[in-house]
Amino acid sequence: MLWDIDGTLISTGGAGAVAWQRAFEELYGVAANIDEHTRAGMTDPEITEIVFREVVGREGSPAEHAEVVGKYLEHMPAAVAESEGYEVKPGIAEILPRLAEAGVVQGLVTGNVEPAARIKLARGDLDKYFAFGGYGSDARDRVEVTEKAIERGRETAGAALELVATIAVGDTPRDVSAGHGAGIRVVGVATGSYSVAEQQAAGADWAIEDVTDGFPA
Repeated sequence: MLWDIDGTLISTGGAGAVAWQRAFEELYGVAANIDEHTRAGMTDPEITEIVFREVVGREGSPAEHAEVVGKYLEHMPAAVAESEGYEVKPGIAEILPRLAEAGVVQGLVTGNVEPAARIKLARGDLDKYFAFGGYGSDARDRVEVTEKAIERGRETAGAALELVATIAVGDTPRDVSAGHGAGIRVVGVATGSYSVAEQQAAGADWAIEDVTDGFPA
């Protein structure tokens, strides 16, 4: 079972956007409103590229991109700790240990770079359930991120994972297309910005309100 983070496991209440804004303000003196320039489900490398292009006004070099991500990570712990809107999504605190006890191998598939993913999950005490994952620090494309999670899942399990028995859980159409692109089935949850109907339209194999609503496990 491969889990997306933002909008699926948790909501940070905008902490990520705050950290990005602080990073770009500190380094370039620009007000980078992430919500105005990006869409849910994008990877951190995509976000970096878009903000450079649309806010800073140029592409930026790989070194500059790396510096911004580093600064973003510096601001993340405080942004997450300060967020009054942080929440663990309905049913998540119950289903993760239940799946673990049943022997289900659980990983992450997220556009976050790995340190950001861990920071976000730690406040909700959820990071302990995930020994591996695919991250935005692995690739900018979510299909490749999903494939990396599957590869690391094989390493963690010590055996090849059957794609037919591997399921991703996400809250955006990009999660659905990424899972299908990697050859696995996807549960679309309506705990983020997209409804059950929109998850169905995106082609999710299951579309549910949240993980308490007929979760396939």
